[in-house]
Amino acid sequence: SQSVAVMPAKKTTTKRKSEAIVEDETDTKKIKVSHRSHCKEAGMVLVLGQGDVGQLGLGEDIMERKKPALVSLPEKIVQVVAGGMHTVCLSESGQIYTFGCNDEGALGRDGSEMDPEKVTLDEKVVQVSAGDSHTAALTEDGVVYIWGCFRDNSGVIGLLEPMKLSPVPIKVPITELVVKIASGNNHLVVLTVEGSLYTAGTAEQGQLGRVPERFADRGGRKGLERLLTPQQVKVKGKVHFIDAFCGEYLTFAVTKEGHMYGFGLSNYHQLGTKSIATCFIPVKLTCFKNSTTSWVDFSGGQHHTLCLDAEGQVYSLGRADNGRLGLGHGAEVKSEPTAVMDMGPVRRVACGSSVSYAVTREGSVFAWGMGTNLQLSTGDESDEWSPLKMTGQQLENRAVLMASSGGQHTVLLARDKQESS
Repeated sequence: SQSVAVMPAKKTTTKRKSEAIVEDETDTKKIKVSHRSHCKEAGMVLVLGQGDVGQLGLGEDIMERKKPALVSLPEKIVQVVAGGMHTVCLSESGQIYTFGCNDEGALGRDGSEMDPEKVTLDEKVVQVSAGDSHTAALTEDGVVYIWGCFRDNSGVIGLLEPMKLSPVPIKVPITELVVKIASGNNHLVVLTVEGSLYTAGTAEQGQLGRVPERFADRGGRKGLERLLTPQQVKVKGKVHFIDAFCGEYLTFAVTKEGHMYGFGLSNYHQLGTKSIATCFIPVKLTCFKNSTTSWVDFSGGQHHTLCLDAEGQVYSLGRADNGRLGLGHGAEVKSEPTAVMDMGPVRRVACGSSVSYAVTREGSVFAWGMGTNLQLSTGDESDEWSPLKMTGQQLENRAVLMASSGGQHTVLLARDKQESS
């Protein structure tokens, strides 16, 4: 399995090797990129929550689902991503299918918003990411495409050019080969094979890590180009990044040596900083310094973060309201990673705005947090303060591979249990 956290469970203090691999296929003269985050295991797509703009992909008549429902797609899927109000599915053959709100071009295509349809992109895609109104795709050749737009608190700021959105995929101008992409609500993070990090999008909450506070509002006197043209995030000293993750308004990056850097909104300590000040430049996060294990997955909601270590233990930090930390009733804000118990070894974590998910290595999925949008599969709207195993007819005899959560809906990727060899 290529999943993100199936790693040896033994404790180790050795440094992690660089995760970026480039396969040189001399016969085709094409270099293909690969990264441990690229998903290979295929399955079917299940959705739940609110779907009034088509983000469930179940057609015009179904606007909400209390339990996971099967989406009809023409081929098997290896990655699912929930944007704010749209859904992106990457197929086994490298095709992209989208559904949901297309007001600002986030679907990358014309046609039905309520049903899955294919995005026209001639290259094989190996990874997708999505935010509130944008979607990005990484091809096997290390090229990034993006469509839709970025927004800030005042509205649309554009995509690659000021105030211009794109309803179809356009190439992101980066000269280095890209091995991974990640999206926050309104920013894109790009990791290159050389270990550089590039960012683009909104800078208001510090999430780009390269725009000083005085220019954070629409780029200041340099204008929106400063935000929308992808530029490298600089860190003092020589740093080689091997992984990157986003919350809605923040970014985490892991170095080859296993150090964690973060930047963006930390008003509830969701970055793991002692202060609640916004971090406009990368900060080395000492609260993640644990010599016995390495961090393998991060996901962030509006004001909280989930992280996962190589042993399969989930931790949460940030805002505690509505149970989103999974630490039980009465939990308060946490400024450093705090263990979330009683789930067994976990392989992936995911956050929606105010909800949290953990997918176990054996294929169960646990959910907790705000119940308002029916995203927890409990069947009602009450909040859950501790992890609760998700249930439903479509989950019986299936192993869940990953979860992704948007503003009001959640997407799962699952496969039939008998398929697991």
